[in-house]
Amino acid sequence: MGDAVAPDAIVEALTNAGAARASLRLRDLLVRGMLAGALLGLATTLSLTATAQTGLGIVGALVFPIGFVLIVLMGLELVTGNFGILVFPLLAGRMAAAEAARNWALVFLANLAGALAFAALLYATVHLHTPLADRIIATAEAKTIAYEQAGSRGMLEVFAKAILCNWMVTVGVVMAFTSTSTIGRIAAMWLPIFTFVALGFEHSVVNMFVIPMGIALGAHVSIAEWWLWNQIPVTLGNLVGGVVLTSLPMWMTWRRRQ
Repeated sequence: MGDAVAPDAIVEALTNAGAARASLRLRDLLVRGMLAGALLGLATTLSLTATAQTGLGIVGALVFPIGFVLIVLMGLELVTGNFGILVFPLLAGRMAAAEAARNWALVFLANLAGALAFAALLYATVHLHTPLADRIIATAEAKTIAYEQAGSRGMLEVFAKAILCNWMVTVGVVMAFTSTSTIGRIAAMWLPIFTFVALGFEHSVVNMFVIPMGIALGAHVSIAEWWLWNQIPVTLGNLVGGVVLTSLPMWMTWRRRQ
C-alpha cells in the first residue's frame, strides 16, 4: 500500500491533468483521439473473440480492459474519460466551458475516425459466417434493433445503460490516479472496466466500432438506426454518467479547500 494516493490528492491530480488538456494542439487531440478509438476497437474485437471461443461473456469482459489500460498509459484521448476528467478544472475555474466543449467535440470525432479506420482494416481479415462475424452482427443488432423494437422503453434503457457505463469508465480514470506504480494503476483500472462490460452497459466509443462493423458484415441495421437508437443517446448518457456520478461527487467531498 506504500504507493497508494489519498483521495484529495487524486482530485488535485485530476484537476491538473484536465487543465493541461486545454492547451493541447489540434493535431495532438486528433492523433491521440484516433489512436484511442482504434485501440478500443481492437479491445472490443478481442473481447468478442474470447466470448465466441468460450461461449462465456464473462471471459470477454475479463480481457476487454486491455484497451483502456493501453489508452491511459499511453496518454491518449478518450471522449468518455474526458467527460469526467474535464469537469474538475471546470469546477476549479481553470478551464472555460468552451474549452471543454472543444475537447469533447474534437475527441469524439477523432475517436470515431479511429474506430472506423480500425473497422475498415479488420473487415479485410474477418470471414463471413464465422463465430466472430456472427457475434459482431448479433451485437450490432442488439445495440440498435432491440432498443428500437421496445420503443420509448428501449430509449430509456439505452440511456440508463450509458449513464451506468460511464460511471464505471470515469471511475476507471480515477483509479489510474490511485497509485504511483504502473502495476498498481493497471490493477485498479481493470476492476471498473471489467464491471461495465460484464454487465452489458453501453459505451459510445465501443459502439463507434462494433455497430458499423456489424453493418459492414451484414447486420440489418441502417445508419439512421445506429445514430438514433444508440450513438446519440449513448453519448449523452455517457456525459451524464461521468459528470453526475463521478466528477461532481468527488469534487464535492474531496477537493482541497484553501
